[in-house]
Amino acid sequence: MSWSKLKQQLESFLSPALVGRVEYRATSYSYSPDKSGNCYITVDKKNVLNMSDTTTPIRWYQSEQEIKSDPEIMIPVSDEEIEAIRKDSKGPIPEDRLQVMARSRKISVHAKELLLAQTALSKSNFTVAATTYLSTSIEDNLESKDILFNILALMDRRVGKKRILNMSEQVKLKHPAVQYFYELRRRTV
Repeated sequence: MSWSKLKQQLESFLSPALVGRVEYRATSYSYSPDKSGNCYITVDKKNVLNMSDTTTPIRWYQSEQEIKSDPEIMIPVSDEEIEAIRKDSKGPIPEDRLQVMARSRKISVHAKELLLAQTALSKSNFTVAATTYLSTSIEDNLESKDILFNILALMDRRVGKKRILNMSEQVKLKHPAVQYFYELRRRTV
């Protein structure tokens, strides 16, 4: 599918409040057919998400330790997770220490997932991902581990106000790029 047709389809699914504010842009190299173009998403004419550039206003992590030490990441720990650590450990452990251990275990898994998703985004081909997005259900795109699918779904008009407002806890565990577009959409509903 040509870029202009793909762009037209993507923009036809934009939430009415984001029409004119969010744009999909692409650069191409007509004299170098073997070199792929660069695609990015702009908000209010500012480049916000570029697949190959980490200098945007969105936070990009360089290491797992950087994710673990980020104070903005709030990892909820359930009673079942605390109980699992209590069973794994030999001997009594104070309750507050159990919570720290459960959070540490959970944030390690979360950090690996974030870095994996971030790496996949930087290697992704926007046109292929956007075409896949258009042929996948909105629920699958929202639940996907792929950052780009999450972002495109959050800006989609098929995701209503009630669903956006109910996603606040779920989005806290997503990449900052997804959180940025969630906040953008939440402020417009």
